Amino acid sequence: MARVPQRAWQRMLSGRRLDLLDPSPLDVELPDIAHGLARVARWNGQTRGDYAFSVAQHSVLVFEIALALDPALNDRAQLHALLHDAPEYVVGDIISPLKAAIGGDYKNVEERLLGAIHIRFGLPAKRPASLTRLIKRADTEAAFIEAVNLAGFSPEEARRYFGEPSLAGFDLPGFERLIRPWPTQEAHDRFMEAAETLIAAV
Repeated sequence: MARVPQRAWQRMLSGRRLDLLDPSPLDVELPDIAHGLARVARWNGQTRGDYAFSVAQHSVLVFEIALALDPALNDRAQLHALLHDAPEYVVGDIISPLKAAIGGDYKNVEERLLGAIHIRFGLPAKRPASLTRLIKRADTEAAFIEAVNLAGFSPEEARRYFGEPSLAGFDLPGFERLIRPWPTQEAHDRFMEAAETLIAAV
């Protein structure tokens, strides 16, 4: 009996087949990313509210915090911040403790996907180290905000895991709207709007 070949690709609603192990930028489409991220829940869905807090909404929050931390960020850097978790449109959002347990294989897959996504939208495959540090800081601040406001952490517990936050995230215009979970379509649309604006400027 002939062996069935192992499938390593994901079929997207756009019709693209994205190879997860050797992704091509040509198979990356923004509507697929927005569709997927708007349907992936942060914190494994263990958040308060009528809707899951999606990775699309988290991405917009991180983008806004990064810009608050450094208002001089150019359009390319802003797009990097918005797309920092874009691979999760196909691999899902795995919480940090599980990522650490899985180890390097998952990280390698994620990095290859992110590189293909960057190239697709006119960015270098790898971010400059200084920008990576800024995005990590914004991501950690977003995690603190989400942990305290949505995921049931006390401020003291959140500080142990995510450090002392600055006021950058809490002082964002429209903060209450940014942290209140959006319906799926709104998360999709707001991510798309931000991405399309930045991609057009890159």
